[in-house]
Amino acid sequence: MSFIRSRRGALAALLALGCLGTAHAQSDKPLRLVVPLAAGSTVDAVARALAPGFGKAAGRPVVVENIVGAGGIPGTSQIVKAPKDGLTLGMISSNHVINPGIYKSIPYDTLKDITPIAVLATVPLVLVAHPTLPVKSVQELLAYAKNHPGQLNYGSAGNGSTLHLAGELLISETGIDMRHVPYRGTGPLVTDLIGGQVQLGFVSISQVSPHVKSGALRALAVSTPSRSAALPDLPTLAEAGVANYSFDAWIALIGPGGLPKPAVESSHVAVQAALASPEAKASMAAQGLTILDIGPDAAPAFFESELAKHQKLVRQSGATID
Repeated sequence: MSFIRSRRGALAALLALGCLGTAHAQSDKPLRLVVPLAAGSTVDAVARALAPGFGKAAGRPVVVENIVGAGGIPGTSQIVKAPKDGLTLGMISSNHVINPGIYKSIPYDTLKDITPIAVLATVPLVLVAHPTLPVKSVQELLAYAKNHPGQLNYGSAGNGSTLHLAGELLISETGIDMRHVPYRGTGPLVTDLIGGQVQLGFVSISQVSPHVKSGALRALAVSTPSRSAALPDLPTLAEAGVANYSFDAWIALIGPGGLPKPAVESSHVAVQAALASPEAKASMAAQGLTILDIGPDAAPAFFESELAKHQKLVRQSGATID
């Protein structure tokens, strides 16, 4: 009986792989790339920049689908529930590892219910100040904060957002006293930064670079361990004296949990090809992104590490949504 069961198990496995192969052979069937964030977001822009090259390498059209709301949870739910045939994938952000700490209930397991395929890029953040704040460097900011306790405020795109946690990490590493001002998105935050209603904020390079160049905002440092090619003269926070500071948002490609290895490997090869295209490189450089290629072997450990780091910051911030 055990022999028969093992034969049946082997046959089932072969049939599953056969079905997977059949799905991949149907090149006229599009690959659905779910983006659990709004059209026009950085993640959406990356998805659309990579879609043509991804589709060419995969041998099938790629359709980008935005499913918005609740920090990306509804869209990610669609990804984790998708058939395990490699024809529904998702492009997600750091919010994925933040959400478990700020929402009381999430309808999936952040690690177990996904298959990481690749971490594609990091999104350097810039610490900017309104010009009326009398500081021109990180050290001057720290000195001002020490001499004016409780008088500084910094804005973010909302409670528990990456921009919020970037500010919390600065507070944690320096001991300065700043008040958090949450906004409903990055657009209103940048508007009030320019208007001087809020003094400081961490914002992605693409969203503030024009305002830094015009003088409407003053850039103090970037959040990443290395300088950004988009603002090469701007020091990192570590270079500016906050030795242990390192924070960036990131973008990753995932599939539903238990995605078969052939589908994972073929998707990784296809997204590598897409990343290598001149068009994709130019688009990502224009947004100030740093291209990575953390593949399926290393990506699970990356997700585990990022989950632990962000949950610690969430607890420190006290952020909650519901």
